Amino acid sequence: MINEKRIFIAGHRGLVGSAILRRLRASGCSQVITRTRNELDLTNQAAVNLFFEKERPELVFLAAARVGGILANNIYRADFIRDNLLIQTNVIDAAFRSRVERLVFLGSSCIYPKHAPQPIKEEYLLTGPLEPTNEPYAIAKIAGLKMCQAFGAQYGFDCISIMPTNLYGPRDDFDLQSSHVLAALIRKFHEARVKGYGQVEIWGTGQPRREFLYVDDLADACIFLAERRAEALDAAAPDRVFNVGVGDDLEIRELAALIQEVVETKCELVFDTSKPDGTPRKLLDVSRMKALGWTAQTPLSEGIRKTYEWFVNNESRYTQPDELQGSQENRFR
Repeated sequence: MINEKRIFIAGHRGLVGSAILRRLRASGCSQVITRTRNELDLTNQAAVNLFFEKERPELVFLAAARVGGILANNIYRADFIRDNLLIQTNVIDAAFRSRVERLVFLGSSCIYPKHAPQPIKEEYLLTGPLEPTNEPYAIAKIAGLKMCQAFGAQYGFDCISIMPTNLYGPRDDFDLQSSHVLAALIRKFHEARVKGYGQVEIWGTGQPRREFLYVDDLADACIFLAERRAEALDAAAPDRVFNVGVGDDLEIRELAALIQEVVETKCELVFDTSKPDGTPRKLLDVSRMKALGWTAQTPLSEGIRKTYEWFVNNESRYTQPDELQGSQENRFR
C-alpha cells in the first residue's frame, strides 16, 4: 500500500500535483515529500541528485512541468522544450539511481499526431505530424515517455506514463496570457458578469472538439495506477502508457455555452476566426483504464461549477497589475 511509502510529488503546487497531494493526504499518507521551486530547482541536475540521495523517496509522481495554452506554447517555444527536457531528465535519472521503486510520469494528450484517428489510442504515438503550435512541448513529453520506456527496457526501472486529456479544476492557471481554454473562458465570463461586458471573445471558430477531465479524477487515476501490481499493468499495457480521460467530448462553442450558464452571465459570444483553432479534435481512447477497472466520476457541469467556485474565492491572485500577469513564475508549475 502506498500509504506506507515515502512519496515525492514533483510539482505539488501545480494543477495536477496539488490534486495528487490532496488525494494522498485524504487517504492518510503521512510521508509525502514536497519542495517548492525555490527550495529545489528541478532543472539543476546537481541539486536534484542531492535531493534524491538525501530523501530517498520510494514512489515519485513527476507532475512538474512548464505548461500553458496555445498562446504561451507558441511564444515560449524554447522555454517549453528546454525546461521540460531538463526537469524530466534530471528527475527520472536521479530516481533510477536512488532506487525509487516506481515513477509515475505525467505527459499530455498533445503528444499524439494532429490528425490522429479518433478516439486516439496509445499506439498512435509517432504516426503523424504534431500540432505546430505546441510541438516543442509535445516533443519534450514524448522524450519523457520514451526515457521511461528505455530505462524500463535496459535497467528494469518501474515507470508508468500517464497521458491525460485536457485538464481543469482548482489551482488551474487563469492568467489569460498562459491559460488553457476552459480556465480562460471561466475568467472571461466572470469578468463579463462583474464588469457588465456585452461580449466575450473566443479564439478560433468554436468548432474544434475537446475532452475535459476534472483534475481530481486524474489524481485518483494516478494513485489507482501507482497501486497496481506490475503484472496487471504489463497485461493491460506492455508499453506502460495509459490514456486518462472521460471518453466523451464537445465543441468549444458548446463548452462556452455551458460555462456561461454556470457563471450566470448574459453576453454575446464573438469568435475570432483570425486566431488558431489548434487540433480539430482530440478525444482519447480510454479502454486500457476501463479494462483495469477505472473510469472518471465527475460530470463536466459539476467540475466547472467547482472550478468556478475556487476561482471566485481566489480571484485576487489573477487580478494583479498587467505587468505582473503572464510572468515566467506563473507559467512554471
